[in-house]
Amino acid sequence: MAAPIARPGTAYDFMVFIGRFRPFHLGHLAVMRQALALGRHLILLVGSSRQARSHRNPFRFEEVRACILGAVPPEEHGRLTILPLIDRYNDLEWIRDVQAAVHGVVHEVVARHHRPAGGTEPAVGLIGHSRDHGSHSLRMFPQWGAVDCATVGGISATPIRDAYFSDAAAALEAWRDALPANVAAFLADFARSADYRRLAEESAYIARYKAGWAAAPYPPTFLTTDAVVVLSGHVLLVERRALPGRGLLALPGGFVGQHERIRDAMIRELREETRLKVPAGFLEGGIRASRIFDHPHRSSRGRTVTQAFLIQLKATEEGFPKVRGGDDAKSARWMPIAEIDPEHMFEDHFHIIQTLIAQSGS
Repeated sequence: MAAPIARPGTAYDFMVFIGRFRPFHLGHLAVMRQALALGRHLILLVGSSRQARSHRNPFRFEEVRACILGAVPPEEHGRLTILPLIDRYNDLEWIRDVQAAVHGVVHEVVARHHRPAGGTEPAVGLIGHSRDHGSHSLRMFPQWGAVDCATVGGISATPIRDAYFSDAAAALEAWRDALPANVAAFLADFARSADYRRLAEESAYIARYKAGWAAAPYPPTFLTTDAVVVLSGHVLLVERRALPGRGLLALPGGFVGQHERIRDAMIRELREETRLKVPAGFLEGGIRASRIFDHPHRSSRGRTVTQAFLIQLKATEEGFPKVRGGDDAKSARWMPIAEIDPEHMFEDHFHIIQTLIAQSGS
């Protein structure tokens, strides 16, 4: 049975709680209790939504939402709004997304239920832990109140995920006191799925990959490059052949050799993985933009910095150049940009495409 949550106080009309909640645990639930004790309505924004399953983000937004609602008494559901929040490389865009989501909920709830006395603006508070990796969000919204809350029993989602993908049964036993009963049931059920088996295999691969660098004097940083080749509203993608991300769509690219310039490595990887029959000089001449993508968690393999290049090809009467998979790519294809599904894209490649296209004005 879900634990009861306190009735609202009067400090705020709306509370905002941002997290990834993978998995949702009792520490998250404790923050929700505090938020609902301080405000009339709680807005939960589920970060890293709308992307492919990975060791770090194994569950889709709809699954996370169901886990949260299942841990809360049904009579409290009317006081909750749970929305997806996608990752952004631009902090201003991410702030805009948060502001827009909160504004939309506030407008809808106020219009439907209540309006603060005297016509004043609804009071909004943002709740979180000041010492975790997302603490900067408490400082990004000075127009809202900031509520710092302590962690509960040192519970963290990362060791739960690590243990879960190593041995689901043992992890659920070891962490049973940290999880709501409905979340434990969801994890037990998910462990019987093909998605779990793929993620467990990928998790083991990543552990071996990192072990290979364990003796390095400093944590390594890897340098890669990616190509965003655009033609007539289509982008050139490959299907990954191997782990990590086997079966996902990705940009053609790879690691930069010790004696290569980054641009040369990009063209080499592009031609090796797609067999694109366009001379290197034409590819270089078609470069319209480039950008470094360096989010610390952009790759599950470790600190991996990539420089991506946008290449704009000119349309000809011959149509799309023929491509086929090669090297690390199982296949290659031209895909309409509007039809790309971020939940089937490798790592942050969907966001790389969107960012470079916006940057170039294509």
